Amino acid sequence: MMSWAQGAIGIVKKNDQRTTHAFWGGEEDGLVSMKWKACYGLQRGWMRTGDLGVRHADGYIQVKDRLKDIIISGLENISTIEVESVVYSHPAVLESAVVGRPDEYWGETPCAFVQLKDGASADAEEIIGFCRARLPDFMVPKSVVFGELPKTSTGKMQKFVLRERAKAMGSLFMNGGGKMLEI
Repeated sequence: MMSWAQGAIGIVKKNDQRTTHAFWGGEEDGLVSMKWKACYGLQRGWMRTGDLGVRHADGYIQVKDRLKDIIISGLENISTIEVESVVYSHPAVLESAVVGRPDEYWGETPCAFVQLKDGASADAEEIIGFCRARLPDFMVPKSVVFGELPKTSTGKMQKFVLRERAKAMGSLFMNGGGKMLEI
């Protein structure tokens, strides 16, 4: 088994139910962390959870995002959870979800789907500016779409529907490098 360096992002795996000890925190950065046996590499009996996480010095693993939700923009891996938490902190935002939107130049760019609070108002430029002040440039959504967000009957966000919508919107890259703002 390869060691998982402290602070490095890795694929979270577990080998059976006994390795899951406890939930921890959950309030910090809006992320849930679980104390799992830190493992990296392919071993018999290990199950991939589908999560990417960071191992901390105290042995806890902080889940950063679902592997399938990571946006790859240029050479950067973007955690949708981190971007969503910033968008969600905007005072006018009720809910948000971020997915990758195809881009001919970057591969994918962050696309934020936003539902505003009743009576609140904000436009795409305001949301993008809010994010730009709080995130590295490569993580800032390049497009913002407003409306109700699709959910299952149990209230779980249907990101696969949003990924399809973003794909149908096409690439933002146009005319030799110009970018457009999607509303």
